[in-house]
Amino acid sequence: MISSLGLILLCQLIGEVIVRGLGLPMPGPVLGLVVLLLLLLLRDKVRGLAVGPLANGATEGSIEGVSRVLLANLSLLFVPAGVGVVQKLDLVAAHGLAIAAVLVLSVVVTLLVTVAAFVVTSRLVAHKREPS
Repeated sequence: MISSLGLILLCQLIGEVIVRGLGLPMPGPVLGLVVLLLLLLLRDKVRGLAVGPLANGATEGSIEGVSRVLLANLSLLFVPAGVGVVQKLDLVAAHGLAIAAVLVLSVVVTLLVTVAAFVVTSRLVAHKREPS
């Protein structure tokens, strides 16, 4: 379990180093997740990588097992963010209307993009299924 958690943190560190080193406009942990995804995809292609924390299966010590434990306790990771919001409640009160407007607008845009992606994907899939 420690080695799997260490691998997750190592991928996050690699992502952070790459983002800061290249000055990329994205969070390092996001790139770290991409690195972890690439490792997992390579594990399925190259049998030599399926050892240690990258071993196939959802055992407790594997990367999948640790990921399940982290996801099961994900709500605990939001506690520091909630405390930060409460500490800055005066800013939330002063800019609450602008924050609410941005949240509503971003939800609407996200929904529209999701619907558009679904429509395009369903049309492409339906087009490929049509007999020629």
